[in-house]
Amino acid sequence: MHNRLTDIFRKISAMAILIVMALSFQIQCLSASLNTPDSYHNNPLTISLITCYPGEEIYELCGHSAIRVRGEGIDSVWNYGIFDFNQPNFVYRFVKGETDYRGASYPFRWFLPEYIKSGRKVVEQDLNLTPEESEQLLSILRNSVLPENAVYRYNYIKDNCSIRILNAMDSATRVKIIYPDCVRYGSFRNEMRAYHEGYPWYQFGIDLALGEGLDQKTNSREEMFVPMEVMRNAASAHFADGRPLVKETRILNQGRENAVLPATPWFLAPVFWAWIITLIISCVVALNILNGKVFLPLYGVWFLILGLAGCLIAFLVFISVHEATSPNILIFWLNPFQFLFTVSMVIRRLKPLAMAMAFYNIIAMGVLLIISPFITQSLNPAFYPLILSTFALACSYAIIHIKSSYKRR
Repeated sequence: MHNRLTDIFRKISAMAILIVMALSFQIQCLSASLNTPDSYHNNPLTISLITCYPGEEIYELCGHSAIRVRGEGIDSVWNYGIFDFNQPNFVYRFVKGETDYRGASYPFRWFLPEYIKSGRKVVEQDLNLTPEESEQLLSILRNSVLPENAVYRYNYIKDNCSIRILNAMDSATRVKIIYPDCVRYGSFRNEMRAYHEGYPWYQFGIDLALGEGLDQKTNSREEMFVPMEVMRNAASAHFADGRPLVKETRILNQGRENAVLPATPWFLAPVFWAWIITLIISCVVALNILNGKVFLPLYGVWFLILGLAGCLIAFLVFISVHEATSPNILIFWLNPFQFLFTVSMVIRRLKPLAMAMAFYNIIAMGVLLIISPFITQSLNPAFYPLILSTFALACSYAIIHIKSSYKRR
């Protein structure tokens, strides 16, 4: 009996010690949090620009911008990059250009763990605002996330998480913010290519879908649609009254400056495979001309693919409200009329239509290849061999059928 009571006493004592140690640890943590610089409850209102470096997901390649507000009992983040893949018809609406993003505010402690987990570098730049400007900016931020204002029509280059923050800062300050007048890229497409360098298939898709609007000349302010450029320019910016825009910079998470996937090997890039396809098609075309026969499966599949891609391009040009999708010179290459080539090669009585499409492609592809260096729209390097393949297939079809017509005579 005595031994049993002794065991019970020991267990109760051990449990009590553990509880006391746990409470002591929690009190120490709370005390530390209240006395470290990260506790801003008694400090003046400070507003800072948060920049998250690029990550490996496609939508993370240009980084992310947010605003942090701390002091006066606040430590919150204001984020304009929130979207929901589960929205009804998300993909269709995204392609059409009806992409709705949302602005939201929530405790800053919920924001950082995501970037720590993914190993992305996060930098904070304290803005050199007067108390009045800080209060005004906070008021603008609060108004922007009200239910009636939170949802906005996202535009990748004209209205995104960075542009929203820049506009809010401009509206809140009593004097103009002057950013460095330094154009680094010259166009939206050049800037996107720089940030998408390791993702050539993604850039291939962008160059396919987005037309001349991406190639318009940009100024230094317009180039700040990329969060990384906002951070870089903010560091050298100043107010018209001489104050520097940023008064202090700190690293919140060291991470990696470029936490993207490894660069795509050259032999897996679209330009390599485009030339491989062109080489194969050239060999088939040469054999077809020598034999005087058209290898219908190749021609049919090729122009079927062009027609399918053409449906997407036509949708983007004529229906989508994305401002950068039209005009797109590729509509002369990729359009739904390419289906007619495939159909007319199969149905004998439509052979004249096949010849008409062949001559169309000879002329259109020839002109496109000749004028491409002189037009505003910059074509992806992988497009040239594919356009050349289309030209070669159309030429061989016309040559073979013209020869066969002469033989019948």
